[in-house]
Amino acid sequence: MNRLSLAVPLLATLALAACTDPPPQALGTLEYDRIALPAPAAERIVDIAVREGEQVVAGARLLTLEQDRGQAQLAAARAEVARQQDALAELRNGARAEDIAQARAQLAAAQAQARDAGAYYARLRPLGQRQLVAAAEVDRARAAAADAEAGVDAAQAVLAELRNGTRPEQVAQAEAALAAAQAQLQAQEVTTGKLDLVAPRAGRIDSLPYRLGDQAPVGAPLAVLLVGEAPHARVYVPETLRAQVAVGGGATVKVGADGARNFQGRVRMVRSEPVFTPYYALTGKDAARLSYLAEVQLEGQGVGELPAGLPVRVEFDAR
Repeated sequence: MNRLSLAVPLLATLALAACTDPPPQALGTLEYDRIALPAPAAERIVDIAVREGEQVVAGARLLTLEQDRGQAQLAAARAEVARQQDALAELRNGARAEDIAQARAQLAAAQAQARDAGAYYARLRPLGQRQLVAAAEVDRARAAAADAEAGVDAAQAVLAELRNGTRPEQVAQAEAALAAAQAQLQAQEVTTGKLDLVAPRAGRIDSLPYRLGDQAPVGAPLAVLLVGEAPHARVYVPETLRAQVAVGGGATVKVGADGARNFQGRVRMVRSEPVFTPYYALTGKDAARLSYLAEVQLEGQGVGELPAGLPVRVEFDAR
């Protein structure tokens, strides 16, 4: 009788414990920060130096794209820079002595031609006044003399231009053209350098979507890295828990389907907008179905060895 009286309270206690609801939790998965490395050019993959799941250090070469076209474009950009440099040097140096001498000779020839044409017109004009030659012949002689004088003026202007040198505006234009060519060369060097894809940070290769010989379009991810020393729990916070979740708050992260491994963490991000149904489309009890995306950074020893993708349950500390 005494044993029965002792067993009844024990069974009642166990029954109450079994009926007790578990603490509210947010469900999700274990994730690392991801870095996607896009294709800088639509070139064929000629070498892959890593495999999926491999740990790499910052600066490690991951894969190589075909560089024939990139090297040709780089050579063309360098040639354009050299051409613009020579054009600028030519403008700064001014006219050659040979060009000035040639201009002087052309001026002397124009002056001689003008003197000859003027003398011929001077001889012909009195004859025309006495009507010994046709008036049309006199007009042609006058026009030839005027044309010769204009030729002298043009030759003098050419010589003066060579003597005065290049205008500052022309030099400025050439300097701008050279700067543009140099910028284009730098851009091409960067693009060509990216044909050797390297890891920007230390991490683990999560995915290599393309294989050897593939030609990915520009911007397509050639490699995806998981980076960071520790993973984070990416969970969906129900509306009933949203009020007690804030950035910097503590939490307990249970990793795995059975939740056997527990880690402490801190909330590093929580969205202010629901991720599924907009709040204005819900009324009454339906509002409790809202979910808010949150990330909890795991802390402690051994977290860096956890793989991504494991299911997690998060219990947030009371505020």
